[in-house]
Amino acid sequence: MTDERHTHHSLRSEGPSVVAIGGGHGLSATLRALRHYAGDITAVVSVADDGGSTGRLRAAMPDLPAPGDVRKCLGALASEDEPFALLLEHRFDNGELAGHTLGNLLLVALAGELGSFDGAVAELAQRVGAVGRVLPATEVPVSLEAVTASAATPIVGQVAVQNTAGVRQIRLQPPNPPTSAEVVEAILSADQVVLGPGSLFTSVLAAAVVPAVRDAMASTQARRIYVANLGPQVPETEGFSFVDELEALRAHGITVEEVLVDEERSDGGVDQAVSHLDTAVESELGCEIHRAALRVEGGSVHDPQRLGGALSVVAHRRVEQL
Repeated sequence: MTDERHTHHSLRSEGPSVVAIGGGHGLSATLRALRHYAGDITAVVSVADDGGSTGRLRAAMPDLPAPGDVRKCLGALASEDEPFALLLEHRFDNGELAGHTLGNLLLVALAGELGSFDGAVAELAQRVGAVGRVLPATEVPVSLEAVTASAATPIVGQVAVQNTAGVRQIRLQPPNPPTSAEVVEAILSADQVVLGPGSLFTSVLAAAVVPAVRDAMASTQARRIYVANLGPQVPETEGFSFVDELEALRAHGITVEEVLVDEERSDGGVDQAVSHLDTAVESELGCEIHRAALRVEGGSVHDPQRLGGALSVVAHRRVEQL
């Protein structure tokens, strides 16, 4: 097995170096989008998930960081010529393994053989021919806690938070988990840092509030971009406009210079009201709002090709301004 953690297949030499931060299906969509224009890709992935196959594995092995979102990212960056990559999402239907995905089990097995979860991720990335790095946001397992407007005590666990309305603040336990130097170096040396789309509190912020990640984002010279969701996620962000999403980021110490919003998302406004809203947000929060067709035609998820095109336009505009 390889010990070269930094080795990964390259994309194109002329493209920007991009770091994508988050988790879940949203981060997978972003990674597929980045393949259309980036020269170098690094995914910084939340390991706070505690649902499904991941939750069962974490319950059995408390020292294990959550493998599920990492697995999704490896699949999104896998070589298109590597048939083994398709097996990562194989889900067992019967017996004691029912509900588990093969990719999760491979990460667990490799972590045991190699002695570290980071090493397991790097090894599996090599095996599937990943065209970028996948780095856990923390080197140890973390749990998510949420403070809400009504509950007297914190809501504990990613699944519980995702199914709770009125979330105002999230935090991690332990509060200052260690992060690999690779994560910090990637963010500091990037040309672009992309946050979202995805579950705001349980995917995007679950990775971004890691202290070392948040500090690196505050210090990087990269252009920081937030990809807004296509609409509120019920119940987690029920009633949220994309401006509320930005305010939530700021409440957690995270600011961005650019925001990508799907052209069909008006948050209840008409075209003229949307224009005024964007101008007001740009003035108040100091970021540029870009609207484009980002969703799958007639669908409710981001289209990686459209998203990649929009992110590429922002990247090239930035280069022209320098």
